[in-house]
Amino acid sequence: MNLLDATLVDWSRAQFAMTAMYHWLFVPLTLGLGVIMSVMETLYVKTGKEEWKKAAQFWMTLFGVNFAIGVATGIILEFEFGTNWSNYSWFVGDIFGAPLAIEAILAFFMEATFISIMFFGWKKVSKKFHLASTWLTVLGATLSALWILVANAWMQYPVGMQFNPDTVRNEMIDFWSILLSPVAMNKFFHTVLSGWVLSSLFVTGISSWYLIKKRQTDFAMKSMMVGAIFGLISTLLIAYTGDGSAYNVSKHQPMKLAAMEGLYQGKTNAGLVAIGILNPAKKAYNDSISPFLLKVEIPSLLSLLSQHDVNAFVPGVQNILDGGYQTPDGVALSFQEKHKRGEAAIQSLASYQKAVTEKDMAAAKIYKAQLKENYPQFGYGYIDKAETMIPHVPTVYYSFHVMVLLGFYFIALFAFLLYMLNTKKLEKSKWLLWVCMWSIPLGYVAAELGWVVAEVGRQPWAIQDVLPLNAAISHISSDSVKITFFLFLILFSALLVAEIRIMLKQIKKGPVTE
Repeated sequence: MNLLDATLVDWSRAQFAMTAMYHWLFVPLTLGLGVIMSVMETLYVKTGKEEWKKAAQFWMTLFGVNFAIGVATGIILEFEFGTNWSNYSWFVGDIFGAPLAIEAILAFFMEATFISIMFFGWKKVSKKFHLASTWLTVLGATLSALWILVANAWMQYPVGMQFNPDTVRNEMIDFWSILLSPVAMNKFFHTVLSGWVLSSLFVTGISSWYLIKKRQTDFAMKSMMVGAIFGLISTLLIAYTGDGSAYNVSKHQPMKLAAMEGLYQGKTNAGLVAIGILNPAKKAYNDSISPFLLKVEIPSLLSLLSQHDVNAFVPGVQNILDGGYQTPDGVALSFQEKHKRGEAAIQSLASYQKAVTEKDMAAAKIYKAQLKENYPQFGYGYIDKAETMIPHVPTVYYSFHVMVLLGFYFIALFAFLLYMLNTKKLEKSKWLLWVCMWSIPLGYVAAELGWVVAEVGRQPWAIQDVLPLNAAISHISSDSVKITFFLFLILFSALLVAEIRIMLKQIKKGPVTE
């Protein structure tokens, strides 16, 4: 694995980030809107009321438009692993490819089988069979998310693998530990719930537009009630899974947690920053400049959330790089110690391959043992400077805190919305309807910021502690990546504009029973 120029790495990262962020504009709405329309169709089958069928069909149309474009962007995203990150694909393809293959074989075919019945089978199959097809389509979409998120979680917390020095590849030895790892399960629920929250905002916002225009008011009120209940449940659940995320990050990615909180010097009884403005003069992790211009903390809450102990020590950026603090696994190593062990692992691998070629099996056995001992720090051998280990703190910090603030806003919005619906005051509160409408973009902002925290926060790693980005890249021209970056940018922007235009046309047309 050759280390390549920074320009190629940066452009490849930019292309993947751009593709992923466009893809995530479509996926959350698919995950949540599918459940909402399925609930409405369930109410139709249970009550026999045509208004529920009309509501289900309307949201199903918007689901279909969004679903189709989401699939297109997702396919391009997966191809980029082979084109731009071929070293990564070679190094861990046996593991990373497995959940993606299952996603294509199981979940995608499940969606493809039942989605046609869902859209075109209203008059061709029984009510119950159609309802089953709708739920199975949604289940297929959710299972697609499961396998993709399992693959992503493994990159954040690589388990269930063993390195084979003869093939220079990591091989899967425990499928269930990969699937059921705490990081994978928590990431799955947290990410799917973010789609549910966004979809609830979408449904209540569009319904508010109908109420403002005094059109389809019965449909709008029913959709508003379903969206508000679904939204409140989803926001409360996502707050719970957010706690699980903080705990997992503190155990497996402490540098990400330090960046999320702008924490440079670790402390016991660490407080959680409620409101804070970072100091732009803070340039080096070990200088004496305060990292904050303004900070309001909730005492001991960071220790409680990250370690489930108010008295626990939470390491900061400098502690993580300098090492020496106590962890559940022993005393933390410094970056320099990890770097030396990583170099030793890389050298042991080269010596092992040479010994095998020369048929010196005694030496090969010694080098293989040395490689195994130092392999946990293998990736550090490709990183020369301690500063490279620090993600861009302002990006991670502000993304995390804005996301959390939006989460609390959504809880308050859905709770107040339900109160207004139950007291029959909603239609007279035009200001609240406008607030619901303009909250739709905030749902997309929160969803995107969640991925910014997850992915920027784990830099410089393609696979945490195992493979950095500069060793995962393909050996291609940076100019070719630049060209495809702008081609994809134009293509995805055109798809987004097309989707918005089609959706606006359907919304203006309104629900029509077929």
